[in-house]
Amino acid sequence: MNGKGKTGNTKLVKQMNREGILYQLRQHPRLSRAELSVRTKLSRPCVSSLVDEMIHEGLIHEVGAGESKGGRKPILLEYNVQAYTVVGAVFEGSELEMAIADLKGELLHSVHSRLNQPVNGDSALRALEFNLDKLLKKSGFDRDRVIGMGVGLPGITQKRSGTVSYAPSTGWMNLPVGREIEERLGIPVILDNDVNMMTLGEFYGGAGSGVSSLVYMYVGTGIGAGIIIDKQFYRGSKEAAGEIGYMLIGSQRSRKQDGFGLFEKNYSAAGICEKAAALGLVLDAERSVLQQLYQLDLKGSEEARTLLEDVYSSWASGIANTVSVLDPELLILSGEMVNLSEEGLQRIQQLLTEWVPVVPEIRLAFLRKRAGLLGAVHSVLEAFPSAQPGRSN
Repeated sequence: MNGKGKTGNTKLVKQMNREGILYQLRQHPRLSRAELSVRTKLSRPCVSSLVDEMIHEGLIHEVGAGESKGGRKPILLEYNVQAYTVVGAVFEGSELEMAIADLKGELLHSVHSRLNQPVNGDSALRALEFNLDKLLKKSGFDRDRVIGMGVGLPGITQKRSGTVSYAPSTGWMNLPVGREIEERLGIPVILDNDVNMMTLGEFYGGAGSGVSSLVYMYVGTGIGAGIIIDKQFYRGSKEAAGEIGYMLIGSQRSRKQDGFGLFEKNYSAAGICEKAAALGLVLDAERSVLQQLYQLDLKGSEEARTLLEDVYSSWASGIANTVSVLDPELLILSGEMVNLSEEGLQRIQQLLTEWVPVVPEIRLAFLRKRAGLLGAVHSVLEAFPSAQPGRSN
């Protein structure tokens, strides 16, 4: 028993030391073994042993000699961001976005596909498999160089267990979807809610960069939010935090119809299209509903003007409910909301000023569709910072 425990502890310590070295090389490119020893507080023999191991694996490479401080010139080391690769995938409605990235998190190639309706679990798995092969061919990477895949799905996901507990759009209910994808593709998978992935992307490389606490609000096929507090993602006790689409905003008659919440049933992009149709307005569901309403408003449509005011008021209600509880530093508006006119954004801010005591700074999402892919990639890099492909820790 004691022997096993020591072995386990030794492996854990070694893993942590490897991650410490890689972290320093990410933050400070071109360090010597001696400098790594100082920065990581590890002994020089320990650093040399781990560095040699990671050079052999391809994670680190030597890039020449540095300046001498009185003795032999030190050999400088660099993190090899091209050693392995990471894949990100995000489902939104009937669309699938996928990208392949290097170990720095920079997207190298991407593909987009539209899934045939109705979307189900099997068709989603087939799409992942087909597009992964497509990305590998485009990038020139072999499958055994893929560390893992981050997958964003609509619905309530349990990231820790890789389970989808509630995703009516794909039919995945209380299923170990993460394990199914791993078995199908042969690579480790990190599963999370699609809006959480988008939030992570904007936090790392978009409108949320440099902010400690934010709420990311997304309006698309559904309505959801991602929450970061003190630079930590907040998921809730059942990992269902941010499911603001279930707020009681809108007509009571459609509560949880088709698995969707009341707020999103009424004021998602699809919900707004239904309201427009009831007013005699014809909108194309494949285009921005806001932009179409603005065009009708310019032509003098009273119905479009009335619906726009209804949308502003209802979106502002959802925001007010959220920020009055969380008090974030920043609110990021995304999805259909990035199409808000200056007048529409000002109207929402005016309503918030009237309704809540403190209004956060509001920014439109910067990365748009790239946010989810970037977040999916970073979710893998966080989970497997020094892993070899095909092996989870």
